[in-house]
Amino acid sequence: MWSRWVKFEEKVEEGGERWSKPHVSTLSLHSLFELRTCIQTGTVLLDLEGYSLPQIVGEQHKLLYEGMLSPDLREKISFVLLRKHRHQTKKPIHRSLADMGKASGGGARECPSFMKKIPRDAEASNVLVGEVDFLDKPFVAFVRLAQATTLGGLTEVPVPTRFLFILLGPTGKAKSYNQIGRAIATLMVDDLFSDVAYKARDREDLIAGIDEFLDEVIVLPPGEWDPKIRIEPPKKVTSADKRLDSRGGGLAEDEEMPVAHELGEELAHTGRFCGGLFLDIKRKIPWLLSDFYEGFHIQSISAVLFIYLGCITNAITFGGLLGDATDNYQGVMESFLGTALSGTVFCLFSGQPLIILSSTGPILIFEKLLFEFSKNNGIDYMELRLWIGIHSCLQCFLLVATDASYIIKYMTRFTEEGFSSLISFIFISDAIKKMVGHTHAYYVTAYKCECLAPDPSESILGLDWSQLSKKECVKYGGSLVGNTCKYVPDLALMSFILFFGTYSMTVSLKKFKFSRYFPTKLRKLISDFSIFMAIMTFVGLDRLIGLKTPKLIVPTEFKPTRPDRGWIVLPFGKNPWWVYLASFVPALLVTILIFMDQQISAVIVNRKENKLRKGCGYHLDLFWVGVLMAACSFLGLPWYVAATVISIAHIDSLKMESESSAPGEQPQFLGVREQRLTGILVFVLTGVSIFLAPVLQFIPMPVLYGVFLYMGVASLSGIQFWERIKLYMMPSKYQPDFPFLRHVPLRRVHLFTLVQIICLAVLWVLKSTVLAILFPVMILGLLVVRKMLDMVFSQHDLAWIDDILPGKDKKKEKKKKKGDKDDTKKKDKKKGRADDSEDEVINVRFYCHQLAGLEKNNSC
Repeated sequence: MWSRWVKFEEKVEEGGERWSKPHVSTLSLHSLFELRTCIQTGTVLLDLEGYSLPQIVGEQHKLLYEGMLSPDLREKISFVLLRKHRHQTKKPIHRSLADMGKASGGGARECPSFMKKIPRDAEASNVLVGEVDFLDKPFVAFVRLAQATTLGGLTEVPVPTRFLFILLGPTGKAKSYNQIGRAIATLMVDDLFSDVAYKARDREDLIAGIDEFLDEVIVLPPGEWDPKIRIEPPKKVTSADKRLDSRGGGLAEDEEMPVAHELGEELAHTGRFCGGLFLDIKRKIPWLLSDFYEGFHIQSISAVLFIYLGCITNAITFGGLLGDATDNYQGVMESFLGTALSGTVFCLFSGQPLIILSSTGPILIFEKLLFEFSKNNGIDYMELRLWIGIHSCLQCFLLVATDASYIIKYMTRFTEEGFSSLISFIFISDAIKKMVGHTHAYYVTAYKCECLAPDPSESILGLDWSQLSKKECVKYGGSLVGNTCKYVPDLALMSFILFFGTYSMTVSLKKFKFSRYFPTKLRKLISDFSIFMAIMTFVGLDRLIGLKTPKLIVPTEFKPTRPDRGWIVLPFGKNPWWVYLASFVPALLVTILIFMDQQISAVIVNRKENKLRKGCGYHLDLFWVGVLMAACSFLGLPWYVAATVISIAHIDSLKMESESSAPGEQPQFLGVREQRLTGILVFVLTGVSIFLAPVLQFIPMPVLYGVFLYMGVASLSGIQFWERIKLYMMPSKYQPDFPFLRHVPLRRVHLFTLVQIICLAVLWVLKSTVLAILFPVMILGLLVVRKMLDMVFSQHDLAWIDDILPGKDKKKEKKKKKGDKDDTKKKDKKKGRADDSEDEVINVRFYCHQLAGLEKNNSC
């Protein structure tokens, strides 16, 4: 039998030069029963002292006393087991590991790539099966060594051996022996059975472990599948803990209720003055040092480059729009400086430094309306804006002091996904609209060229001269007039190539880590730097073609956009005294906007799916946003709040995955590289961008719009709302196997999705009108809509397609407590053991209820 298992099975293909692709072991049910019989009737030697294969085989004299072998067969079996072992290798000329003797590290030098896939401190189980002509009945032995020992060339790689399974039998049953060997090998890589094998005290314990394994075996009916097909390893393997819960009488995996809606202790209402703020500070201080040194990783470089380009594009876009809306009181320079200042301070001192601050659409509309109001009423805009910022800052402090962030607990998936989907669609829409707008502005009117007839009063050949091409115009004797009449390539087409090319290449390279080509580290490196590589590729293409596509324009001088204003805004002297007090009212609207934008974005970033381990700080974040509101108001800079899409992109660029520790094992998501360094570097680079203008001016705007498009599309991934929207266009048999589809009728899922779509459409219409200033109030309105859904949908349905509101958790807790009491009573009945030693507790945990019917049972 030429096979090996690390977690999945690999076989030596015909010719012995290639190991097969890792695949899930498919065992016949008959082989498992035969294995059980082998363990039941064969020899089981546990904690055998042995330091070499000859010594271990020599210990087999113990079998003589069990009457299983005659003395004349002992030498023959020893001879077979001690023969030189030869291993299959990829190269026929490669020496077998047995020839290397017991030299330490020899196998490691020959098999470095395979050794990397073996977990640290791994131990081997050697399965030796075969047929011989001197036995009349099978000889079976299961041996567990007291200490793991390197047995020379017995193993393919220099991994110490802990278990031996030997099966030798008469000729004619090689296929059956092979299947039994595959069965024990598969059991030994099973997490739960391997624990049983390590802790077993006698034969009955091993048999109970096999019975437990059989309880979980799923049988595939013959004739309904091809046994020659090798099943691909799953992307995610069920954890041992879940399997244990299922054994304990809990719900099966497809019957488990979804995880309860819980945002963590960070949003607990302390009832003390600034209680939440002090807890946030206390929570973050222990991580302060690691927040910096954990940022020193090559992955951080790609994250900085990606987010930096997104931030400067956003700063230029909003800066230009602010300049138009405020008559250049705020412009691109103020946008760059404000982004750098606010972002750097926030990343240094905030509770969640992975959040990226930016200007938002509702703030832009508020600034426009405020400027028009000031202009029409003879009020100084900058001074009024300063007092609004001061009042808003104080209101944010009041919200922090009273733990007002507690309200976020009532924002379920319905509100979170509606908000994040809206922001994602805005990013996608804006990227396309800006692309189309630039196309019209730069490439249509600028290169308009018409053909005029030789004599306008005559119509030669009945031609429409204005529609003729340059070549046709010259052919018929016409004259060319316009801004330019030389031949100009199609810049619109080139811009769209840069736009969609950047997006497509980024998506393709991002998925490259799942490709089958090249080593894992190289694929991951390409995936991490996908955005940077795409940008550099199409910047190079643009330079190679040499067309005058619109480029990134960065300010080159450090001075306010408007010449008649300075960097400091004075609070007194230009407006009546009552303005200082009346500004409290518009500040209240700004505070609601800031609070909702900031906290919803923070909830999305701090989702449990992201596996953040350092905690978050909703109160601390809002405190610094308030401080920065006042600081930016004094400097005449834009106001900033958490940017949902860019923050999600920041999270995605810092995700960590496990390095595959077994052949065929899929990388598992481990969490996010939580640190402050990437955010700080992004905003510092944004601040010094005015000195990088000679380099940045080569980046075409269509390339950056492609990055914007990618951010918007990528942020939709993983949103259940978006997945449910796509279900409308799928026939039932082609719909993915989502858990909520197993438990909620499809028509109810569609109804819930329709309500979300209507809410999203209303928000979309509002954000495009003057009423966009009421956007934060409409977000609060989503909470009301969600509360009303409790009257339309059952709590069971809402638990699967949304979250249960906090007020509904009390009933669930009562049921849970009642269920826990029942489970405790059942466990107490089962655990009627004589003593409470550690070994017996472990045995009861794994297979106590299986041993109930066996004789000589001392553990239950």
